[in-house]
Amino acid sequence: MSSSKHSSALRRLALSVLQPGFVGTEAPDWILRDIGDGLASVVLFSRNIVSTEQVARLTGQLRAENPDLIVAIDEEAGDVTRIESATGSSRPGNFALGTVDDAELTEAVAADLGRQLRAAGVSLDYAPSADVNSNPDNPIIGVRSFGSDPDVVSRHTSAWIRGLQSSGVAACAKHFPGHGDVAVDSHHDLPSYPAGREEIAAQALPPFRAAVAAGVRAVMSGHLLVPAYDPDLPATLSRRILHGLLREELGFDGLVVSDAIEMGAVTRRYGIDGATVKAVAAGVDAVCVGGESAEEATVALLVKALTTAVTGGELPEERLAEAADRVREFARWSAGLRAAGDAGTTAGAGDGIGHIAARRAVRLTGAARAALPLTAAPHVVELAPVTNMAIGKETPWGVAGPLRERLPGTTSVRVRGQELEEGTVALERCALEPAAGRPLVIVARDVARHAWMSRAVTGLTAARPDAIVVEMGLPGTATTAAAQIFTHGASAASGVAAAEILTTTSTG
Repeated sequence: MSSSKHSSALRRLALSVLQPGFVGTEAPDWILRDIGDGLASVVLFSRNIVSTEQVARLTGQLRAENPDLIVAIDEEAGDVTRIESATGSSRPGNFALGTVDDAELTEAVAADLGRQLRAAGVSLDYAPSADVNSNPDNPIIGVRSFGSDPDVVSRHTSAWIRGLQSSGVAACAKHFPGHGDVAVDSHHDLPSYPAGREEIAAQALPPFRAAVAAGVRAVMSGHLLVPAYDPDLPATLSRRILHGLLREELGFDGLVVSDAIEMGAVTRRYGIDGATVKAVAAGVDAVCVGGESAEEATVALLVKALTTAVTGGELPEERLAEAADRVREFARWSAGLRAAGDAGTTAGAGDGIGHIAARRAVRLTGAARAALPLTAAPHVVELAPVTNMAIGKETPWGVAGPLRERLPGTTSVRVRGQELEEGTVALERCALEPAAGRPLVIVARDVARHAWMSRAVTGLTAARPDAIVVEMGLPGTATTAAAQIFTHGASAASGVAAAEILTTTSTG
């Protein structure tokens, strides 16, 4: 083969192992050119989405260049939603489903989501999170996990995969080998999971074993250090973890996808180009990129890094070819899955199986039952934390909106910790005074993880012992408020379910 033909073939191989994002609701020319040159996958984010119909037009435009193109999305439902980022998810997330602990319900919710994604032309969903949230202070997983019990997480991981794939969309279990017991957000720095191999085998690996048994054909690596297997390299860059543990020990022979390669956990030390090369060398078959770095220049940089690594001997060409083969094989399989999927009917926001599941996940204390239903329009105070980067800043959440629809005259305020610390907002003025002579509803999100929020809830409930607290994150330890409602997630569906219970029931 001539050197020009070889370099062209190498470029095609390099393009085929990337899963880039892009900006806009129509396909940019550079993406279409790259698909023609061998790019086998793209990933969609909320910036690409206006409606299911518009996404279907976009994916049709993309697939005109390659009918087997893998179109991926990071859609977990619940707090992490892309397809419904403008409205909030009409389905509850994993923690709510794990709380109900009805595998058939979980399968039905995932199948419902799959029908919507399939109608939009999506073929791969970076979900479910198979992480066991064993550290309640985890800043990145939380309600994205089915829970803290490996058996519960395994059961619902399997059900979610079955449901999604029954609708024609491939699932992707993440974040291998388990991101649930960390205290650092991998978007910014490298977390460590210091457990020994026995503990990892008992705590973190069962859901991934269950995912493989359920027929998952894609697994996403996590950007975390697991010293029991590799003291030097994070899982995404570790052959010991991706090949030794995932392929040899767990018997997984499908597609290994990296978590977003631009995340600080891997780029701080190696740069985005160095991390990409090391990931493919370690056993990653498809490199997810473009959540933050969505330009043509990024794809060009990574293609050059991969081809240069091959010609320089840093990356064996056989490994790059093997990764490209796996991508092709997965593309063919997922295209067949899409063609065979159950189109069915897709529930709209606020009704159908998502609403049923969100309602079933709500839990009340006895004092809350006694205080309901609200008969007068309340004042709602929503305590808003800074969320991690997986949760779209644009995604609405809370209870005030759906309460206002049911009780006209409902007023609300949203308070952030920084405002309280800087003294620009005082709870007396914005929370207690407007609630004088009316019901007070306090909405929180992970009180146990935020000291400022805990102080605010304690102060407000001391002043108003009749206040009702709605916790939309992890329940944590009980607050001083006797009347509490737990939604186990902050999706739009969960907000509607809480508002419904506040206004229509005294028995729960």
